[in-house]
Amino acid sequence: MSAEGNLIRVIRSLRLTSGLLLLWSAMPSVIAAPSLTIYNQNFAVVRETVPMDLKAGTNRIQFTGATAYLEPSSVVLRDPADLHPFQILEQNYRGDPVSQATLLQLNEGKTIDFEVLRTEGDRVTRELVQGKIIRAGSGGYGPQPYYGGYSPTTLQPIIEVNGKLRFELPGQPLFPALADNTILKPTLLWVIDSPQPARFDAELSYITSELRWESDYNLVLPERGNTLDLVGWITMDNQSGRTFENARIKLMAGDVSKIQNRRQDKAMLFGGMGGGGAPPPPVTEKSFDEYRLYTLDRPATLLDREKKQVEFVTVADVQSTPIYIYDGASTDPDQVWAVEGMHTEPEYGVHSQTKVWALRQFFNSATNHLGLPLPKGRVRIYRRDTDGRLEFVGENTIKHTPRDELVRLFTGNAFDLVGERKRTEFKVDLSGAGSIDPVTGLPLPRGTRAVDEWFEITLRNHKTEPVEIRVLEHLCRGVNWEIQEKSDPFEKIDSQTIEFRVPLEPDAQRRITYHVHYSW
Repeated sequence: MSAEGNLIRVIRSLRLTSGLLLLWSAMPSVIAAPSLTIYNQNFAVVRETVPMDLKAGTNRIQFTGATAYLEPSSVVLRDPADLHPFQILEQNYRGDPVSQATLLQLNEGKTIDFEVLRTEGDRVTRELVQGKIIRAGSGGYGPQPYYGGYSPTTLQPIIEVNGKLRFELPGQPLFPALADNTILKPTLLWVIDSPQPARFDAELSYITSELRWESDYNLVLPERGNTLDLVGWITMDNQSGRTFENARIKLMAGDVSKIQNRRQDKAMLFGGMGGGGAPPPPVTEKSFDEYRLYTLDRPATLLDREKKQVEFVTVADVQSTPIYIYDGASTDPDQVWAVEGMHTEPEYGVHSQTKVWALRQFFNSATNHLGLPLPKGRVRIYRRDTDGRLEFVGENTIKHTPRDELVRLFTGNAFDLVGERKRTEFKVDLSGAGSIDPVTGLPLPRGTRAVDEWFEITLRNHKTEPVEIRVLEHLCRGVNWEIQEKSDPFEKIDSQTIEFRVPLEPDAQRRITYHVHYSW
């Protein structure tokens, strides 16, 4: 092809490219999907894209995609590119979308028609009854002006029909047409001043309550043995009054300081079992500030009033250990002890119980096929029966657990292990308690007082396999104590707790004794 022909092709190409560029600039920008960062403290940060078409001067912008529990003072509206200066002169949040309850309130004091359906055999007749709305009541749910949401209320509507009052609606209310200031969804309205015309996508972010997430774990043990499989689920609960389509979702784990304006509802917890040998869970995790941030690798639609689960961890061959603890001392809930009584009263500390606690523990370490930050949540434990089916054997909760920390779960009381605790002897010496000065009436300096106690703990193992029972004893009569006699070695756990570790063969019984001396 000649040089002239090449030049013509280049010119045509440039014209086509220029035309495409002009066409692209004229097309409306694509609205980005929302993104969420949900905290496990019943709130979330929502980020939206708001198309802005501003003229020079004062503009009124409306956004109808907010949640019903938005915190108005948390709203941030900005140009992410920082290219278009503007000033927000006024911001308004309307959190009272139209409903039967709000329409009853708007028509309080007015007379409206109520439709009453009456059934006579197979015939249904329609009748209109006029009633005056004396009090709107709640209609089941009423608006919360401060939070912009809804909560149950107890007020009943009062309707006057034929000169008589009734605490219920006489039928289906038929309201007049909506007023111009009535809204159908929670709405943000801004009055914005712009120095010049501008078209861009602004970023809207705000904090909302009624969005939460929880983690749930299922541990599966074999028919025999202590090597378990662990599956972790993230459960997201959206009660915000808004659906989020194809949202980018992050989950923040940790105890973030947040002033709570609302009561904290009990978390809704659900669990399931995932299959083994699946691809890596679609959640990535990283450290973020003082917390842990989990990111879903694919967009998800979170419907209003929906609970959605995502598997975020699945591991096998985690080595665990059963732990048995006998904490035999118990207190009488109806007895209140003064400090001096705790020192010297013979009845203090003699109540006991026979249950031996069953616990299971494992290390959250890489060498134990874990080593992952585990957010707080409920843990359910299953064991396979001889027929291969899973049987539930206990549950507990864990706190936020960093890697390389011990996880210990209480699963119940051991059926075949029994403990007994009794005090066999008690002595108190108050000879150094001092006396009263007859002149001043003040107590004279005190000398040393002492209390001695002897205890006997009996353990019985009715299992068919050997166990070790850890016996906890709380030395609560005073901080100055000394074990003067003992049948077995012990470990000091803290300033007022000691632990005996007692091995027991099947169908065996062991007795532990010790003598403690207190002085003050």
